[in-house]
Amino acid sequence: METKTSFWKMFCYAFEQWKLKLHFGRCLVFLSFYLSMLKGKGAPSFRTRLLEMLIEEGENDKDITKGKNSNLNKDIVVQFFGMAYVGVVEWWILNGMPYPTQVMAEQVGVLLERNL
Repeated sequence: METKTSFWKMFCYAFEQWKLKLHFGRCLVFLSFYLSMLKGKGAPSFRTRLLEMLIEEGENDKDITKGKNSNLNKDIVVQFFGMAYVGVVEWWILNGMPYPTQVMAEQVGVLLERNL
């Protein structure tokens, strides 16, 4: 039973890493769009839409209110991690992408995994 659980955890982690790489890669492909949206007057609206998209994509991925988060409200947890992710993406883009997409995906993945 332990082997199946370990395999499943590794598979889930690999899948999450793939999704994070996809998100950061999307930012890279559409860099000029992201830059114009984050620097322009529409930045607050763009952040809100990006957050909504992330929440919609990730809300059903796994139950984030189990384990160490069992006493937390799902809406608050989703907003917290969504805003953290949007903030990291915004920082990364506006600071000239100081780290490759692979590094960003790995580091953000570790932070999410530690806290979920």
